[in-house]
Amino acid sequence: MTTTTNSIAEQAINPPASGQNDAISALKFITCGSVDDGKSTLIGRLLVDSKAVLQDHLAGVQRQGETDLALLTDGLSAEREQGITIDVAYRYFATEERKFIIGDAPGHEQYTRNMVTAASSADAAVVLVDATKLDWKNPGLELLVQTRRHSLLVHLLRVHSLVFAVNKLDAVEDPALAFRHIRDALGAFAQAAGIAARATVPVSALKGWNVVDAHPGWCGYEGPSLLQILERLPNTPTDVALPLAFPVQWVEKFSSSADTSQGRRVFWGRVAAGAVAPGTAVQVFPSGQQATVAQVLDHARRPVGVPAGQSAGIVLDREVDVSRGDWILAAPQAAAVAADDFDTPASTPSWPGRRELRATVAWMDDEPLVAGRVYWALHGHRWVKAKVQRVVHKLNIHTLAEEDAAQLDPNAIGHVDLLLQEPLPAAPFTQARVLGSLILVDTASHKTAGAVLVNAPAA
Repeated sequence: MTTTTNSIAEQAINPPASGQNDAISALKFITCGSVDDGKSTLIGRLLVDSKAVLQDHLAGVQRQGETDLALLTDGLSAEREQGITIDVAYRYFATEERKFIIGDAPGHEQYTRNMVTAASSADAAVVLVDATKLDWKNPGLELLVQTRRHSLLVHLLRVHSLVFAVNKLDAVEDPALAFRHIRDALGAFAQAAGIAARATVPVSALKGWNVVDAHPGWCGYEGPSLLQILERLPNTPTDVALPLAFPVQWVEKFSSSADTSQGRRVFWGRVAAGAVAPGTAVQVFPSGQQATVAQVLDHARRPVGVPAGQSAGIVLDREVDVSRGDWILAAPQAAAVAADDFDTPASTPSWPGRRELRATVAWMDDEPLVAGRVYWALHGHRWVKAKVQRVVHKLNIHTLAEEDAAQLDPNAIGHVDLLLQEPLPAAPFTQARVLGSLILVDTASHKTAGAVLVNAPAA
């Protein structure tokens, strides 16, 4: 890899005119990586150097006369006692260019489930790499397991942008050599895993180099600072080009209304795919009843069309039995049927229901995942029973190879075949983020056991 900047970095060097804070949507990003890589310190540096921390707050995180930046995010008493991050801590700040929501994800392997939760809704991820933990003098150095695991999880969860930040280079003898070897190792790993990294930046979270303000020439790097890159990253695009898919979260009843020209209930939720507007022909899943959208309300109850990613209230043109957990989907598309064709159906559903799924699972339960176990599966707001038919492969974090396995241990990633008790309008995660994701919940302990990304119908 070379030290030339990519398009994002070039935009950071030559940013648009200031004062566009409100013109760009807030960027929600997480910091992740191995334990003690300096994630909390990095966020603390971002907050302090961007003037987002009040003086009295700074005074409260003084230790022996010096500011402990990690304490700005480690809010739990157990975190302060142990000096580690346990749960995801969110912080907010803004620059003249943009607003930010930061999630500080824990680095310990046992808290990988917390990191997955934070990454599932993030626009970007900053993966920190501690230079002092690696054999930085070796051109063929090995990355830490947790660095690989978090990078893979970020990629599997379709986090739109990933940035590698090589930290603590100020603590090694030859920062330029260390950065070059670590950057090349990250590039080789990303290429093998199919991960498109936006940039690789050398930083010192402790001293603030290349975090908010650029430190030209350090480590042979002439690109923008981490914050300048984050200011130019795009938000996650919504699935607006797909057919409508709307999971019903809440039913608001107006049974006392005298208006019988349309349905007297409002179905609230967030549009998962496509867009909804008055006149849209829809079908309710699983009942199959069809209707037409009479009215669409936004979050402020204004009658407008609503695209994917936004909350909406839908009123249908007639009374239809719809409950929490049902889906309001685009109506089936008519198929071209020849006169002598006895096999082709008259119409094809926009989002067909499936009972058998091939999926990628990030396993988070303390008990291993084995074939034959039954779990509750949550898809949208609908609960169904799901049985693990087969563990197909386990992903080797070191080599990225698919290996035969009889079970998935805690924090492992693998492929499984699932059999659902009832059909769900599930689609590949690469096609539709919401329709392609489920969670598995243990039926006895009610703990979240795994994050599921649908690949395709089971083979």
